[in-house]
Amino acid sequence: MSDVPEFEVIPAVDVQDGEVVQLVGGERGTGKRYGDPVAAAERWIEAGARTLHLVDLDGAFEGERVNAAAIEAVVESVPDTVGLQLGGGIRTAEGARDLLDIGLDRVILGTAAVETPEIVAEIDETHPGSVVVSLDAKDGEVVVSGWTEGTGLDPAEAAARYEELGAGAILFTNVDVEGQLAGIDREAVESVVDAVGIPVIASGGVATVEDVVALKEAGAAAAVVGTALYEGEFTLREAQDAADGV
Repeated sequence: MSDVPEFEVIPAVDVQDGEVVQLVGGERGTGKRYGDPVAAAERWIEAGARTLHLVDLDGAFEGERVNAAAIEAVVESVPDTVGLQLGGGIRTAEGARDLLDIGLDRVILGTAAVETPEIVAEIDETHPGSVVVSLDAKDGEVVVSGWTEGTGLDPAEAAARYEELGAGAILFTNVDVEGQLAGIDREAVESVVDAVGIPVIASGGVATVEDVVALKEAGAAAAVVGTALYEGEFTLREAQDAADGV
């Protein structure tokens, strides 16, 4: 988040079958539905969001963008003052550039970055700083293809590698605690933060305002929050105010 120096709480708008869904532990079919993505985006912007985290969940599993229409509706509805980052099913440099050209600020690459690392440098050439490499960790290793395949990669080592290739930020998700309101794994976040000089966006397991504060204290530049916000565990303003007070 090089353009936003302050720690930022970023609401997640994860889309499956055209609706907002929050998965539990990255498992397909576990999601609870929260309605229309545009309505969700507008709700979070009204609540003070400076950035929205969009995910095409079907795209993450299928390997191609499935919810393009729903995502583009969100992009069109969001004012230029709000940052947008999108992941899920982006597999080519050309596809990433097309998304950046229609109004997204950052593209999030997971499987594509692991399978074809040079794609990061390719996109960075034409859209500097726009690539966020998503490192999803399960049992301490990076997983891909909708969290179904292990890679044997250590998250911290992988983060350093992608920084060298031109990644503008790292999105680190702890799949073990994703969507469970079970709390964060601070040490895992710290290990990735310590490995790179670029911003680290942390995701997964945030259950309380204290978790958000802990992520800031761990050195993360931002925290993506989904289930806790949708379930009303705390408000976006409460989380942002707590982080700003640290």
